[in-house]
Amino acid sequence: MKIWIGLDLGTQSVRAMAVSGEGKVLGAAGRTLTSRRDGPRHEQDPGQWWRELAAASREALRDVPPELVGGVAVTATSGTVLLTDRDGDPVTPALMYDDRRAAAEVERVNEVGDAVWSRLGYRRMQAMWALPKLLWLLREHADVVPGARLTHQNDFVNRRLIGHDVPADLSNALKTGADLIAESWPASVMDALGVPARLLPDLVRPGTRLGVVCAEAAAATGLPEGTPVIAGTTDGCAAQLGAGAMRPGSWNSVLGTTLVLKGASRELIHDPLGVVYSHRAPDGGWLPGGASSTGAGVLARDLDGRDLDDLGRQAAARRDLTATTYPLLSTGERFPFSAPQAESFTLGSPADDVERYAAFLRGAAFIERLCFDYLDLLGAPVDGEIILTGGATRSPYWNQLRADVLRRPVTLRENAEPALGMALLAAAEGGRLPQVADDMIRTRAVVPPRAGHDLDGDYLRFVDELNDRGWLTDQAAGHAHERTAR
Repeated sequence: MKIWIGLDLGTQSVRAMAVSGEGKVLGAAGRTLTSRRDGPRHEQDPGQWWRELAAASREALRDVPPELVGGVAVTATSGTVLLTDRDGDPVTPALMYDDRRAAAEVERVNEVGDAVWSRLGYRRMQAMWALPKLLWLLREHADVVPGARLTHQNDFVNRRLIGHDVPADLSNALKTGADLIAESWPASVMDALGVPARLLPDLVRPGTRLGVVCAEAAAATGLPEGTPVIAGTTDGCAAQLGAGAMRPGSWNSVLGTTLVLKGASRELIHDPLGVVYSHRAPDGGWLPGGASSTGAGVLARDLDGRDLDDLGRQAAARRDLTATTYPLLSTGERFPFSAPQAESFTLGSPADDVERYAAFLRGAAFIERLCFDYLDLLGAPVDGEIILTGGATRSPYWNQLRADVLRRPVTLRENAEPALGMALLAAAEGGRLPQVADDMIRTRAVVPPRAGHDLDGDYLRFVDELNDRGWLTDQAAGHAHERTAR
């Protein structure tokens, strides 16, 4: 029996997990991270990443026989970058995934890289992506650029584990401008932007062996010296792997504060709106996805102090709940359409907290269905397993509502999280990911849609309202109607 280690660097905490080949969690631990925030600025101390990850790893491995550890992989936040010196030590602050100080760089990035970004399907970079941040770092810290190296959050930890420079994985390099089709840096774009080639790490696919744990890292982390270190992914892709959405047509729908969909496709998906973009899968396929601004965050904001479990039980017992609220946390929508001016609205008049609660849940479920309709319009395969993860899956009422709205069975996992996804990736070195996932991922339940709970009419009224407000295109709205009629 081998035991596989997944390490997850989140925004607020780190997590380490030791998992057997049968999916049993043999050890897990976490530690808290702190941030420095000030307006558009969001920084973290890379030294703290390593200290806390090492401490979490030691605790998770406390009862694990060292001779059974087969490999380790690391996931981290997407778009978090810094510059390091030849020894891998930081020479600039670490700009976190949502640091917005590079907003002035993004137009130049999009102008110079237009042909490449369009070919890759996402068309335009966003201000918080890593390439604009790299230009900001080069301008603000020009004194340290000679001899410096671009380092993603993943790269920083992997270098500490191995003890020498490491390639970057294509998943983390997507937002830094890597050409995922050619699996290389677009030299002409980088030259035009003034990014020296010596600054950029080599590139490898997720799942590639980077090296082995060195003696110094072994002493710090409890990982046995010589343990293979496998190239990881961004946190979103890691969560998808942990959910088991890896076969073409399968999707992981993560509903927490916001809604994120990530799926698997053999072909690269091109989106004329740029709201869907694709990572490269370890097997060379593609992992398309998008992130909505809707989600469960509105419940904490608008039903603060209410017992949501009790509201769910009451809602499940009622058949008069017809109101629908578009549950935006703030102004603007990113997926399944781009509308910076979008704002929350309610169809109907909820009379009490139970109706308000149900209206939020219906709106989130309708947006989720619209995401699938839009993905189908783009030609993405959407006929596989739909796996629900995130905080919303704690609500039986919401799980059933989502199955009813989607008109599809939905799968709930027993333990899906990014650290598990990295343990899977470590175990699947060599490309056996779907087969390894079958052994290591455990299903908690499958929720089928109920007969007699037809919500198609309410869904289409919601779609038409989005279209009438000018946020959803005629083509996308028409496709939702067409797909409903099938």
